[in-house]
Amino acid sequence: METRRLGNSDLRITAIGIGAWAIGGPGWAFSWSDQDDRVSERAIHAALDAGINWIDTAAVYGLGHSEEVVASALQSYSGPKPYVFTKCERSWDRDGQIVKVLKAASIRQECENSLRRLRVETIDLYQIHWPEPDADIEEGWSTLAALRQEGKVRWIGVSNFDVAQLRRIAEIAPITSLQPPYSMIRREIEAEVLPYVASQSIGVLAYSPMGSGMLTGAMTRQRIESLPTDDWRTRNAQFQEPLLTRNLKIADKVIEVARRVGRTPGEVAIAWVLRHPAVTGAIVGIRTPEQVAGIVGSLDYRLDAATAAELDAFLTTVA
Repeated sequence: METRRLGNSDLRITAIGIGAWAIGGPGWAFSWSDQDDRVSERAIHAALDAGINWIDTAAVYGLGHSEEVVASALQSYSGPKPYVFTKCERSWDRDGQIVKVLKAASIRQECENSLRRLRVETIDLYQIHWPEPDADIEEGWSTLAALRQEGKVRWIGVSNFDVAQLRRIAEIAPITSLQPPYSMIRREIEAEVLPYVASQSIGVLAYSPMGSGMLTGAMTRQRIESLPTDDWRTRNAQFQEPLLTRNLKIADKVIEVARRVGRTPGEVAIAWVLRHPAVTGAIVGIRTPEQVAGIVGSLDYRLDAATAAELDAFLTTVA
């Protein structure tokens, strides 16, 4: 199984990792609606059996529930344990309202809570989820660096930071990784972020490589219109006009290419993300064991030059 070194760390990760956002379940602001925990655990086991060696979650997913499901799945798994990555900064109050905090005391408490929910002594990669509030990113990053020195976490990274913010925190401590959104429907990071992280040897864990389900081959206008009201995508610009028509055209192209090359649309979409030399790995959300079969080929499937060029050329016509 091919593995890649993540940034400045000693972590060697598979090309795709398990994304645990949706398994947080319902009842919070960015839910994917109902989710059966037993199915989630079976999905995680199926992905690990296929050879995936890392899981990415966050404290805020399900207001702690995703971390608990990940822990339960790993406790009941008899095979090799994967790396576990999680995030801080998105906390919540007693009413379940999400708050954005980068103060040292809050992050320390979040870290302890995540260690407890995950049932681990050390977090393999601890990440700042969002650079908010911007004025506190230095304090937040300094706290992560201290947690690493104390052995609470092995490596530290960030998510959703821009280049200016990366430069600011790099003066405090080395950055192992950046987690940005990246897919055929979201290419904003290509202009500045990817060149910068490549120049600094910062690993990239691209999230939503299938466009939050848009590029899986299963998304249609009718399905989008019938999404449950508590599915966060009903409020997302990528699933509304004027972007929706463009994104569905891209999805149709991915389906066309997938049929021709004998892969699933999801595998083609993920391979397109992995084609970029700055990308270390892609975070792939799974909710059922059946979904694993549709993405596991991404562990080794890579686009040939002609197919990559075809997709890139098509994307310029729908931009």
